[in-house]
Amino acid sequence: MRIWTILALFLSVRAAGQELYVFSEPASNMPSRSLGVKQTAKWLRSDMSARTESRHTTELMLGVNKKLMWHVAGTFSDMYSSSLRFESVRTYAKYRFLSSDDMYRHFRMAAFAEASYSRNKAMYDELSLEGDQSGIQAGIIATQLLHKLALSSTISFTELLQESRWNKTLPQVAPYQAFNYSLSAGYLVLPKKYTSYNQMNLNLYLELLGQQTTDKKRYFVDLAPAAQLIFNSEAKLNVGYRFQLGSDMHRMSPNSWLLSLEWQFLNVLK
Repeated sequence: MRIWTILALFLSVRAAGQELYVFSEPASNMPSRSLGVKQTAKWLRSDMSARTESRHTTELMLGVNKKLMWHVAGTFSDMYSSSLRFESVRTYAKYRFLSSDDMYRHFRMAAFAEASYSRNKAMYDELSLEGDQSGIQAGIIATQLLHKLALSSTISFTELLQESRWNKTLPQVAPYQAFNYSLSAGYLVLPKKYTSYNQMNLNLYLELLGQQTTDKKRYFVDLAPAAQLIFNSEAKLNVGYRFQLGSDMHRMSPNSWLLSLEWQFLNVLK
C-alpha cells in the first residue's frame, strides 16, 4: 500500500505540479481521498490606515474523489480592526466535469462554487470573499498542460450578501456584483529530469487577475508573479507578490505579499 501511495503522489506532482497556482485554482483536483492543510499569510500597506496589515488563513482541503474536492477555511486579520481578530469563514467546492488526458499533457474543465461569511462591513469597491465580505461566487475553470507549461483561465461571478444591501435607509457604499477573470501560467523549472519522488520541484508562475463590477462599473487588473517549492511531493512553499496594473476602484491597497505552506496527506478517506 505504501508504494502505491508514493507512486500516486509522484505521478500527480510530476504530471501537474506546474498548475498548482498560487493565486488561483486549476481545473485539476488534488488526489482522491486525500487531505490538505494550508496556512497562508498576506501582508499589505493599507492606504486608509497608513500601516502594514495582515491576514492569516487556515484551510482544510479534501479530495473526495477524482472529480470533486472541497475546502473550508477561516481567517484572522487586523485589516478592519486595530488588532488581530477572528474575521471570516468560507467554503469552496470544485467539480471537474471534463478531462482529456495524454502523456505529459491534458485539458481539463471544472465548475466551482464558494460561499463566505465575514464580520466586516463593505468599505471598498473591490469584491473579495477571502475575508473581506460575505457573499457567494460561482465560475468555470479551463486548464491546459503542455509538458512543463500549464495554462489556465477562470471566469466567475461574485454576489455580495452584506446586511447593508437590504437596508434601504443606508446609501450603497460599495458594489454588490462583479465579474472576475484570471489567466495563469506555470512553468516547471526543476528538476530537469525526474529520478525520484522526493526530488525538490521549483515552479514559476505569472497570473493576470481582474475584476469588473457590474452595478457601479469599476474595475481593476493585477499581475502576480510567484515561485513555488515542492518537497518530497508532499509539502509546498509558495511566495508571491501581487501588484496593480490599472484600476479606478477604491481598494485597500494596490499591492500585497503572500506566503503559504501546504501539506498533503494521502488516503485519509478509506
